[in-house]
Amino acid sequence: MTSPPIGPYAALQHPNFRRYIVGVFAFTMAVQIQGTVVGWQIYELTHDKLALGLIGLAEALPFIGFALYAGHVADRHDRRRVALAALVAMVVCSIALLVLPLLLPAAPRRVTTLIYVTIVASGVARSFLQPARQALGQELVPRVLFHNAVTWRSGTWQMASVLGPAIGGLLYAVGGTTAAYTGDVLLAVVGLLAIASVRHRSVINRQHTDAVGESLSVGIKFVFKEPILLGALSLDLFSVFFGGATALLPVFAADILRVGPQGLGLLRAAPAMGAVLTSLIIVHRGHWQHAGRALFLAVAAFGVFTIGFGLSTSLWLSVAMLACAGAADMVSVSIRSNLLQTLTPAHLFGRVSAVNNVFVGSSNEIGMFESGVTAKLFGTVPSVVLGGVATLVVVAITFGRNRALRGLRRIHELHEL
Repeated sequence: MTSPPIGPYAALQHPNFRRYIVGVFAFTMAVQIQGTVVGWQIYELTHDKLALGLIGLAEALPFIGFALYAGHVADRHDRRRVALAALVAMVVCSIALLVLPLLLPAAPRRVTTLIYVTIVASGVARSFLQPARQALGQELVPRVLFHNAVTWRSGTWQMASVLGPAIGGLLYAVGGTTAAYTGDVLLAVVGLLAIASVRHRSVINRQHTDAVGESLSVGIKFVFKEPILLGALSLDLFSVFFGGATALLPVFAADILRVGPQGLGLLRAAPAMGAVLTSLIIVHRGHWQHAGRALFLAVAAFGVFTIGFGLSTSLWLSVAMLACAGAADMVSVSIRSNLLQTLTPAHLFGRVSAVNNVFVGSSNEIGMFESGVTAKLFGTVPSVVLGGVATLVVVAITFGRNRALRGLRRIHELHEL
């Protein structure tokens, strides 16, 4: 039985979802500006590739450490309030990054150390934000609109990821860290206010009163008994871990392509440019007919374009390779997110989202650390190329071992367990 056609703008007809999307857009813009400026600032202060990798590690370790408990919190409390508390903490971190260089202008080592401390605090806040905000987004539209809502949310995130780095690089070039971090703070506040304006209260399932330890394990058990979901998460985990070149973009901008902070902003925006165009196609095309096959092809393409970026010595070829990698990644994100929302019962969504964030969200930051270490040991270009090759190996192994994911067709026809 096929579902009736749904207009491409159906989810946006719900006012709370529109407010939610504005919040996602503004706060993602802030995060992207912050990530661009922090990377350039750290490399400018240290000229050390490993220091760039440590940025990812400083955020990933607290994120992983609190992620499962954060999922438990998201399923036991009003998700809007949990998201707001986390957003307030992240706004405070943005303010700290703004004032640190102003308070300690002649102490670059202390500034560097305190930046890492701020990133650690931000990682803790982000671990609570992600499952609560994702679960909140699921609650704001009817289940029949999940696919449409996921595409809009992902596309909005990607659009903000186009504009954020470009604006961050431009602000840094014009006014240094003060101008860039001021923009970061203002957008973070807009994002906070937008989520605060959402008029919704989560329905808490009071029948589930498991102890904390048992509750934390529920999300893990659910993912590991779902071979399709586990395969999709594993693909993203290892492809991002090995194939992520984001951490090394300041090195490419400064030493290989020699394009400065403006060029860094363009490089950081390039993957999202490709992702935005792809999301517009996805939102109009409807459901995937061969979702499993599309997922494997998308992750393989991501690996190929990562290799192409690593070998490029031209700014525009590099931008093109990153844009194509972003387009491939958007296909992967769309399929994985729809699997997550379709297969997961509503009362488990916070905890399963937390497991997803450990698999995928933290892999971005751990991948940054991996890139920094391999670049330190083998050089910048070999690090990126080897990462792309490793991604292709992961695709081949998963394709051979996961028959359920390989044969997956229409996601919306899967039944919630």
